[in-house]
Amino acid sequence: MTAYTATVTVRLKGGVLDPEAETTKQALERLGFELEDLRSADRFEVDLEADDAGAAEAQATEMADRLLANPTIHDYDVEVTEA
Repeated sequence: MTAYTATVTVRLKGGVLDPEAETTKQALERLGFELEDLRSADRFEVDLEADDAGAAEAQATEMADRLLANPTIHDYDVEVTEA
């Protein structure tokens, strides 16, 4: 078994209201920054052991499917690196 770190980034799907991002965007604009758009996301870093990177990615994907993301409103990405 090898140690891996899986990074799962969860964000709202397009068209789903994101009040946190909207508030932050407005605050940044008041500070003088010009933004086209802003989206918020949650990032989870999971340390795990697996036979290979594919198995680690499969485990992290299952975690996202079952708990970390709501498929109705979220999209997510999984990246795996050897720890």
